[in-house]
Amino acid sequence: MSQRPGETDDYLSLFLNETPMIDTRAPVEFAKGAFPGAVNLPLMTDEERAEVGTCYKQQGQEAAIELGHRLVQGEVKAARVQAWLDFARDHPDGYLYCFRGGLRSQICQQWLHEAGCDYPRVVGGYKAMRGFLIDQLTTLCEQHPLLILAGQTGAAKTELLNDLPHSVDLEGRANHRGSSFGRRVDGQPSQIDFENRVAIDLLRCHHRDQARPILLEDESHLIGRCVLPTPLKDAMARAPVVVLDVDMEARVEHSFTNYILRKQTEWEEHVGQDEGFEPFAEDLRASLGRIRKRLGGLRYSQLSELLEQALSAHRQGDPHLHRLWIRALLEEYYDPMYDYQLSKKADRIVFRGSTQEVREYLTDAHPQ
Repeated sequence: MSQRPGETDDYLSLFLNETPMIDTRAPVEFAKGAFPGAVNLPLMTDEERAEVGTCYKQQGQEAAIELGHRLVQGEVKAARVQAWLDFARDHPDGYLYCFRGGLRSQICQQWLHEAGCDYPRVVGGYKAMRGFLIDQLTTLCEQHPLLILAGQTGAAKTELLNDLPHSVDLEGRANHRGSSFGRRVDGQPSQIDFENRVAIDLLRCHHRDQARPILLEDESHLIGRCVLPTPLKDAMARAPVVVLDVDMEARVEHSFTNYILRKQTEWEEHVGQDEGFEPFAEDLRASLGRIRKRLGGLRYSQLSELLEQALSAHRQGDPHLHRLWIRALLEEYYDPMYDYQLSKKADRIVFRGSTQEVREYLTDAHPQ
C-alpha cells in the first residue's frame, strides 16, 4: 500500500522483525490485548479517556478534543512526551500506534515532532494489526503443515519441543504447564494476548521455512483458561502425530521436579521464602480439587490423604513423599485418559519412540 513519510502499514515486517512499539491507548485497552514488544505509554489515563469519551458522545468531536487538551497539558503533558522521547531514543527503529491509527497517535506524533523527534506511526493502529494477525492465523492453519508431539503426562514434551527448531510452545505462550496442576504463580495472559503471540510465532516459523511442518505439543482446546483459536484447534486435529514414550519412573521424577520443587520455588519467589509454603500447599490442594468429580469420591479422598501426608513431611524438610501421590495420579487418572485420547488419533500416528528416537526423527527426518 502507499503511505506517507513517518507511517507504515507493513504489518508483516513489524511482527517478523520484533519491532518495538509505543502503544498510546489507555491502560484498560492495553490490558485487554496488545503485542509482544509493545510498551504502554498512553496519551490519556483510563479516567481521562472516559471523560473525553463522554464529552464526545454528548457534545461532539471538537469539544472532546478541546477537553483532551485541557486534561493533558503543562507538567502532565511534559511527562508523557518525555516518556515517548525516552522510548524513541532507546528504540530508534520503533513505531507508535493507537487503536485505529487516528487522532491519538497523530497527536502523539505531533507532540514528539514539536519536541524535536520525528517518530513514525502505524497506519490503522491496533485494530488493523490485530485483524492482520487473525487473517494470517487462519490462512496459515489452512495452508502450512503442522506436526503434533504427543506423550503421557510427565514425558517432558515441552522441554523436547523447545530444544527443536521450527516449533511453537503453546503452553509457554499461555504461561501454564497444561495439566490441572499447571497453573503458574504469575497468572496467564489475556486471551487476546495469547492469540496474538501464537499467531506471531506461527508467522515467524512460516517465513523461516514454508515447507517444513511446525511442531506443536498435543493440547486440549483449553490451556488453563486460554482457549486455542478455532482454526488452530481444527488444524491440529487433522495433523500427523509423533508419540513420545517415556517410562513411569522418569515421568514421576519430571512431575515431581515441575509441580513440586519448581512450583514451591515460584511461590517463594513470589511471596517470600518464609511465607511461600502455605500458598504452595493450597495451590496443590486446589489443583487436586479441580479434578475431584472426575476422580470420584473414593479416589479423591485417597489421593488427598497422600497429598496431606506429603505436605506434612515437606514442611519438615522432606518433599519426597510427593512422589507417591504423583505416581498414583499418573497411573489411575492421567494415563487412562491419555490412552483413550490417543486411541482416537491412532490413524494419524506417523512415529513413536523414546526421547532420543523422537529427537532424531524430528531433527533428521524433517517429516513433511
